[in-house]
Amino acid sequence: MHDWTFEAIGTAWTISTSTKLPRTLQQKIAKRIEDFDKDYSRFRADSLVTQMSKRAGEYDLPTDARPMIDFYKNLYDITGGQVTPLIGKTIEQAGYDANYSFKSTKLTIPPAWDEALEYNFPKLTTKKPVLLDFGAAGKGYLVDIIGELLSELDDFVINAGGDILIKGKPQTILLENPDDNSLAIGKVEVLNSAFCGSGITKRNWGKYHHVIHPEKLASPTKVKSVWVNTENTMLADGLATALMFASPEKLRQHFEFEYAMIVGEDLKFSKNFKAEFFKG
Repeated sequence: MHDWTFEAIGTAWTISTSTKLPRTLQQKIAKRIEDFDKDYSRFRADSLVTQMSKRAGEYDLPTDARPMIDFYKNLYDITGGQVTPLIGKTIEQAGYDANYSFKSTKLTIPPAWDEALEYNFPKLTTKKPVLLDFGAAGKGYLVDIIGELLSELDDFVINAGGDILIKGKPQTILLENPDDNSLAIGKVEVLNSAFCGSGITKRNWGKYHHVIHPEKLASPTKVKSVWVNTENTMLADGLATALMFASPEKLRQHFEFEYAMIVGEDLKFSKNFKAEFFKG
């Protein structure tokens, strides 16, 4: 396999293919990632998201926005607002800001969807300035978009900071031990699907990590790690966050996916999660 590695949207990417990607295709991928980042990043001063944080009003959404925002609205409704793109200002106050200061100030509860937004694609009206955050599913969605650019290939693996999309040959993925990242608790085989993980030991500082409860204003700690295998990376990415708040039984009423979770000291997994777990 030929590995193309690079940094983008604040994380490491590796795209593995049987044949080396042409330079023109690499440039097309880089441009697509840059365009996505300029639209949806809360870390960029020139992004659409940053514009919305400064001025209320009606905005024309990018043509690719609908699947992602529809998914966020769905997760928002299913979890009773616990998964929300309106969490951006709260996460920023916690210290996960554009400067990566990781210094927290007083946190405020984000507004409710209907209080802040009126959504009718392709229009999004912000009733007040709001800082949107698409960290729960945005990276996964971008991986799917890049996967579409590679759709004519027989096989590829896209790994964007642990958000993984696989086509062709099956791949074995190790499941990291949340108590010791030098160890694995098991391994899983993934074929022609997406795989994402999330955990409280990643991107953590002080008493916070990258997921914050919008009402309790605290980072969930009960679920240490979660892994999701499903059809596309946006879904896997978003569900890996949603499982911090909602039970797999509740989410599986709405989505098809397989999962494994470490809740406290207990390992839980779905019947068809194709993993081998190591003893001890």
